[in-house]
Amino acid sequence: MKIRKLGAIDIGSNGVRLLIANVTEIDGKKPVFSKSSLVRVPIRLGADVFLDGNISPENATRLSDSMKAFDLLMKVNKVEKYMACATSAMREAKNGETIAQEIRKKTGVQIRIIDGAEEAAIIASTDLKAMIKDDKDYLYIDVGGGSTEFTVFSKGQVIASRSFPIGTVRLLDNKVSNKTWKEVEAWIKENTSKHDKLEAIGSGGNINRIFKDSGRKKDQPLTYKFLRNHAKYLSTFSYEQRVYDLGYNPDRADVITHALSIYLNAMKWSKAKRIHVPKIGLSDGIIKTLYDQK
Repeated sequence: MKIRKLGAIDIGSNGVRLLIANVTEIDGKKPVFSKSSLVRVPIRLGADVFLDGNISPENATRLSDSMKAFDLLMKVNKVEKYMACATSAMREAKNGETIAQEIRKKTGVQIRIIDGAEEAAIIASTDLKAMIKDDKDYLYIDVGGGSTEFTVFSKGQVIASRSFPIGTVRLLDNKVSNKTWKEVEAWIKENTSKHDKLEAIGSGGNINRIFKDSGRKKDQPLTYKFLRNHAKYLSTFSYEQRVYDLGYNPDRADVITHALSIYLNAMKWSKAKRIHVPKIGLSDGIIKTLYDQK
Protein backbone atom coordinates (compact mmCIF):
# COMPACT_ATOMS: atom_id res chain seq x y z
CA MET A 1 0.00 0.00 0.00
CA LYS A 2 1.18 3.50 -0.84
CA ILE A 3 -0.30 6.81 0.36
CA ARG A 4 0.44 9.89 -1.73
CA LYS A 5 -0.36 13.48 -0.76
CA LEU A 6 -1.54 16.00 -3.36
CA GLY A 7 -2.48 19.67 -2.95
CA ALA A 8 -5.13 21.83 -4.60
CA ILE A 9 -5.35 25.60 -4.25
CA ASP A 10 -8.61 27.21 -5.42
CA ILE A 11 -8.48 31.01 -5.65
CA GLY A 12 -12.09 32.07 -6.04
CA SER A 13 -14.02 35.31 -5.90
CA ASN A 14 -15.30 34.82 -2.35
CA GLY A 15 -12.46 32.89 -0.74
CA VAL A 16 -9.19 31.00 -1.13
CA ARG A 17 -8.87 27.30 -0.28
CA LEU A 18 -6.15 24.72 0.17
CA LEU A 19 -7.19 21.07 -0.01
CA ILE A 20 -4.61 18.44 0.91
CA ALA A 21 -5.75 14.99 -0.16
CA ASN A 22 -4.54 11.48 0.54
CA VAL A 23 -4.51 9.07 -2.39
CA THR A 24 -4.31 5.46 -1.21
CA GLU A 25 -2.93 3.04 -3.80
CA ILE A 26 -3.10 -0.74 -3.58
CA ASP A 27 -2.03 -2.98 -6.47
CA GLY A 28 -4.98 -4.23 -8.49
CA LYS A 29 -7.46 -1.81 -6.91
CA LYS A 30 -8.79 1.64 -7.77
CA PRO A 31 -7.10 4.51 -5.89
CA VAL A 32 -9.05 5.93 -2.96
CA PHE A 33 -9.15 9.72 -2.56
CA SER A 34 -9.76 11.22 0.89
CA LYS A 35 -9.47 14.65 2.48
CA SER A 36 -6.46 15.09 4.74
CA SER A 37 -7.09 18.76 5.54
CA LEU A 38 -8.91 21.80 4.18
CA VAL A 39 -8.07 25.43 4.93
CA ARG A 40 -10.19 28.35 3.76
CA VAL A 41 -9.29 32.05 3.97
CA PRO A 42 -12.15 34.55 3.38
CA ILE A 43 -10.46 36.89 0.89
CA ARG A 44 -13.19 38.43 -1.25
CA LEU A 45 -11.28 39.29 -4.42
CA GLY A 46 -14.55 39.74 -6.29
CA ALA A 47 -15.50 42.71 -4.11
CA ASP A 48 -12.52 44.56 -5.60
CA VAL A 49 -12.64 43.35 -9.19
CA PHE A 50 -16.37 43.54 -9.90
CA LEU A 51 -16.48 47.14 -8.63
CA ASP A 52 -13.38 48.78 -10.12
CA GLY A 53 -11.61 46.12 -12.19
CA ASN A 54 -8.51 45.64 -10.02
CA ILE A 55 -7.46 43.62 -7.00
CA SER A 56 -6.68 46.07 -4.19
CA PRO A 57 -3.19 46.30 -2.66
CA GLU A 58 -4.62 45.06 0.67
CA ASN A 59 -6.14 41.92 -0.85
CA ALA A 60 -3.07 41.34 -3.04
CA THR A 61 -0.97 41.26 0.14
CA ARG A 62 -3.47 38.96 1.90
CA LEU A 63 -3.45 36.65 -1.11
CA SER A 64 0.35 36.57 -1.19
CA ASP A 65 0.51 35.84 2.55
CA SER A 66 -2.06 33.05 2.10
CA MET A 67 0.03 31.45 -0.64
CA LYS A 68 3.10 31.66 1.60
CA ALA A 69 1.15 29.94 4.41
CA PHE A 70 -0.27 27.32 2.02
CA ASP A 71 3.22 26.58 0.71
CA LEU A 72 4.46 25.95 4.26
CA LEU A 73 1.45 23.77 5.07
CA MET A 74 2.11 21.66 1.98
CA LYS A 75 5.77 21.28 2.95
CA VAL A 76 5.06 20.09 6.50
CA ASN A 77 2.39 17.72 5.15
CA LYS A 78 4.89 16.36 2.58
CA VAL A 79 2.70 17.14 -0.41
CA GLU A 80 4.47 15.78 -3.49
CA LYS A 81 2.81 18.08 -6.03
CA TYR A 82 0.10 20.70 -6.22
CA MET A 83 -1.80 22.91 -8.61
CA ALA A 84 -3.10 26.44 -7.88
CA CYS A 85 -6.00 27.66 -10.03
CA ALA A 86 -7.58 31.12 -10.01
CA THR A 87 -11.03 31.69 -11.47
CA SER A 88 -13.42 34.53 -12.22
CA ALA A 89 -12.04 37.40 -10.10
CA MET A 90 -8.37 37.04 -11.07
CA ARG A 91 -9.39 36.24 -14.63
CA GLU A 92 -11.15 39.59 -14.96
CA ALA A 93 -8.79 41.70 -12.85
CA LYS A 94 -6.68 44.06 -14.93
CA ASN A 95 -3.79 43.37 -12.55
CA GLY A 96 -4.51 39.64 -12.15
CA GLU A 97 -1.54 38.39 -14.18
CA THR A 98 0.82 40.92 -12.58
CA ILE A 99 -0.21 39.84 -9.07
CA ALA A 100 0.17 36.16 -10.01
CA GLN A 101 3.73 36.84 -11.21
CA GLU A 102 4.58 38.81 -8.05
CA ILE A 103 3.26 36.00 -5.86
CA ARG A 104 5.38 33.48 -7.73
CA LYS A 105 8.51 35.60 -7.12
CA LYS A 106 7.72 36.09 -3.42
CA THR A 107 6.41 32.63 -2.51
CA GLY A 108 7.33 30.22 -5.30
CA VAL A 109 3.63 29.33 -5.74
CA GLN A 110 2.66 29.33 -9.41
CA ILE A 111 -0.93 30.39 -10.03
CA ARG A 112 -2.76 29.32 -13.19
CA ILE A 113 -5.57 31.67 -14.19
CA ILE A 114 -8.13 29.42 -15.91
CA ASP A 115 -11.17 30.24 -18.04
CA GLY A 116 -14.71 29.04 -17.44
CA ALA A 117 -14.44 26.14 -19.89
CA GLU A 118 -11.32 24.74 -18.20
CA GLU A 119 -12.90 25.23 -14.79
CA ALA A 120 -15.94 23.18 -15.88
CA ALA A 121 -13.67 20.49 -17.39
CA ILE A 122 -11.62 20.17 -14.18
CA ILE A 123 -14.79 19.81 -12.09
CA ALA A 124 -16.13 17.21 -14.54
CA SER A 125 -13.00 15.09 -13.93
CA THR A 126 -14.13 14.40 -10.35
CA ASP A 127 -16.25 11.48 -9.18
CA LEU A 128 -19.22 13.41 -10.58
CA LYS A 129 -19.47 10.98 -13.50
CA ALA A 130 -19.74 8.06 -11.10
CA MET A 131 -23.08 9.37 -9.82
CA ILE A 132 -24.44 10.21 -13.28
CA LYS A 133 -26.67 7.45 -14.59
CA ASP A 134 -26.78 6.64 -18.29
CA ASP A 135 -30.58 6.60 -18.39
CA LYS A 136 -31.00 10.06 -16.83
CA ASP A 137 -30.33 13.65 -17.86
CA TYR A 138 -28.78 16.26 -15.59
CA LEU A 139 -28.03 19.97 -15.34
CA TYR A 140 -24.88 20.51 -13.29
CA ILE A 141 -24.79 23.94 -11.58
CA ASP A 142 -21.54 25.14 -10.00
CA VAL A 143 -22.15 28.49 -8.30
CA GLY A 144 -19.14 30.62 -7.40
CA GLY A 145 -18.63 34.17 -6.26
CA GLY A 146 -18.00 35.56 -9.74
CA SER A 147 -19.41 33.03 -12.19
CA THR A 148 -21.63 29.99 -12.53
CA GLU A 149 -20.77 27.01 -14.72
CA PHE A 150 -23.65 25.05 -16.25
CA THR A 151 -23.12 21.60 -17.79
CA VAL A 152 -25.78 19.38 -19.36
CA PHE A 153 -25.28 15.61 -19.21
CA SER A 154 -27.29 13.16 -21.32
CA LYS A 155 -26.70 9.40 -21.50
CA GLY A 156 -23.61 9.87 -19.36
CA GLN A 157 -21.99 12.38 -21.73
CA VAL A 158 -21.49 16.16 -21.65
CA ILE A 159 -23.63 17.65 -24.43
CA ALA A 160 -23.39 21.34 -23.52
CA SER A 161 -21.37 23.49 -21.12
CA ARG A 162 -21.09 27.22 -20.54
CA SER A 163 -19.88 29.70 -17.95
CA PHE A 164 -21.83 32.90 -17.20
CA PRO A 165 -20.73 35.96 -15.20
CA ILE A 166 -23.39 35.43 -12.56
CA GLY A 167 -22.05 34.75 -9.08
CA THR A 168 -22.95 35.44 -5.49
CA VAL A 169 -20.51 38.34 -4.97
CA ARG A 170 -21.58 39.95 -8.27
CA LEU A 171 -25.22 39.71 -7.18
CA LEU A 172 -24.37 41.11 -3.75
CA ASP A 173 -22.67 44.07 -5.45
CA ASN A 174 -25.61 44.45 -7.88
CA LYS A 175 -23.32 43.80 -10.86
CA VAL A 176 -25.55 41.36 -12.80
CA SER A 177 -27.74 42.85 -15.52
CA ASN A 178 -31.19 41.66 -16.61
CA LYS A 179 -29.63 40.95 -20.00
CA THR A 180 -27.23 38.42 -18.44
CA TRP A 181 -30.08 36.72 -16.57
CA LYS A 182 -32.04 36.45 -19.83
CA GLU A 183 -29.00 34.94 -21.59
CA VAL A 184 -28.75 32.29 -18.87
CA GLU A 185 -32.47 31.56 -19.10
CA ALA A 186 -32.33 31.21 -22.89
CA TRP A 187 -29.27 28.93 -22.77
CA ILE A 188 -30.74 26.64 -20.11
CA LYS A 189 -34.09 26.35 -21.89
CA GLU A 190 -32.45 25.72 -25.26
CA ASN A 191 -30.19 22.97 -23.90
CA THR A 192 -32.62 21.22 -21.54
CA SER A 193 -36.07 21.51 -23.19
CA LYS A 194 -35.74 18.16 -24.99
CA HIS A 195 -34.85 16.27 -21.81
CA ASP A 196 -37.76 15.00 -19.74
CA LYS A 197 -37.44 14.43 -15.99
CA LEU A 198 -34.08 16.18 -15.89
CA GLU A 199 -32.46 16.44 -12.45
CA ALA A 200 -30.04 19.06 -11.17
CA ILE A 201 -26.67 18.59 -9.49
CA GLY A 202 -25.37 21.45 -7.37
CA SER A 203 -21.90 22.34 -6.17
CA GLY A 204 -20.43 25.25 -4.25
CA GLY A 205 -20.04 26.21 -0.62
CA ASN A 206 -23.55 27.62 -0.32
CA ILE A 207 -25.45 24.56 -1.54
CA ASN A 208 -23.19 22.39 0.64
CA ARG A 209 -24.21 24.46 3.69
CA ILE A 210 -27.89 24.29 2.72
CA PHE A 211 -27.63 20.52 2.36
CA LYS A 212 -26.01 20.29 5.80
CA ASP A 213 -28.82 22.39 7.30
CA SER A 214 -31.44 20.15 5.67
CA GLY A 215 -30.41 17.11 7.71
CA ARG A 216 -30.71 14.90 4.61
CA LYS A 217 -28.64 11.73 4.31
CA LYS A 218 -25.70 11.74 1.90
CA ASP A 219 -27.44 10.39 -1.21
CA GLN A 220 -30.80 12.12 -0.71
CA PRO A 221 -31.50 15.00 -3.12
CA LEU A 222 -33.11 18.29 -2.15
CA THR A 223 -36.36 19.30 -3.81
CA TYR A 224 -37.17 22.56 -5.58
CA LYS A 225 -39.91 23.12 -3.01
CA PHE A 226 -37.43 22.72 -0.13
CA LEU A 227 -34.99 25.23 -1.67
CA ARG A 228 -37.78 27.73 -2.32
CA ASN A 229 -39.04 27.44 1.28
CA HIS A 230 -35.48 27.63 2.65
CA ALA A 231 -34.88 30.83 0.66
CA LYS A 232 -38.03 32.34 2.22
CA TYR A 233 -36.90 31.19 5.66
CA LEU A 234 -33.42 32.74 5.32
CA SER A 235 -34.89 35.99 4.01
CA THR A 236 -36.59 36.50 7.39
CA PHE A 237 -33.16 36.80 9.05
CA SER A 238 -30.92 39.86 8.87
CA TYR A 239 -27.24 39.52 8.06
CA GLU A 240 -26.38 39.82 11.75
CA GLN A 241 -28.96 37.17 12.70
CA ARG A 242 -27.60 34.71 10.13
CA VAL A 243 -24.15 35.09 11.69
CA TYR A 244 -25.21 35.15 15.35
CA ASP A 245 -28.33 32.95 15.45
CA LEU A 246 -27.68 30.54 12.57
CA GLY A 247 -23.90 30.31 12.97
CA TYR A 248 -23.02 31.24 9.37
CA ASN A 249 -19.57 32.52 8.54
CA PRO A 250 -19.72 36.28 7.86
CA ASP A 251 -18.73 35.82 4.21
CA ARG A 252 -21.42 33.16 3.76
CA ALA A 253 -24.23 34.99 5.52
CA ASP A 254 -24.48 37.84 3.01
CA VAL A 255 -24.34 35.73 -0.18
CA ILE A 256 -26.29 32.53 0.56
CA THR A 257 -29.67 33.91 -0.55
CA HIS A 258 -28.07 35.09 -3.81
CA ALA A 259 -26.77 31.56 -4.39
CA LEU A 260 -30.27 30.20 -3.82
CA SER A 261 -31.65 32.55 -6.47
CA ILE A 262 -29.24 31.05 -9.03
CA TYR A 263 -30.09 27.44 -8.16
CA LEU A 264 -33.84 28.13 -8.05
CA ASN A 265 -33.91 29.95 -11.38
CA ALA A 266 -31.82 27.25 -13.06
CA MET A 267 -34.12 24.54 -11.72
CA LYS A 268 -37.22 26.45 -12.78
CA TRP A 269 -35.95 27.06 -16.32
CA SER A 270 -34.80 23.42 -16.72
CA LYS A 271 -37.95 22.06 -14.99
CA ALA A 272 -35.77 20.10 -12.56
CA LYS A 273 -37.67 19.12 -9.43
CA ARG A 274 -34.71 17.68 -7.51
CA ILE A 275 -31.08 18.65 -6.96
CA HIS A 276 -28.30 16.30 -5.85
CA VAL A 277 -25.49 17.71 -3.69
CA PRO A 278 -22.41 15.44 -3.95
CA LYS A 279 -20.13 17.99 -2.21
CA ILE A 280 -17.50 18.13 -4.94
CA GLY A 281 -15.93 21.12 -6.63
CA LEU A 282 -12.88 22.64 -8.26
CA SER A 283 -10.45 21.55 -5.51
CA ASP A 284 -11.52 17.91 -5.88
CA GLY A 285 -11.14 18.20 -9.65
CA ILE A 286 -7.63 19.63 -9.30
CA ILE A 287 -6.60 16.65 -7.13
CA LYS A 288 -8.01 14.19 -9.70
CA THR A 289 -6.34 16.08 -12.57
CA LEU A 290 -2.98 16.02 -10.77
CA TYR A 291 -3.27 12.29 -10.10
CA ASP A 292 -4.17 11.51 -13.72
CA GLN A 293 -1.05 13.40 -14.87
CA LYS A 294 1.31 10.88 -13.24
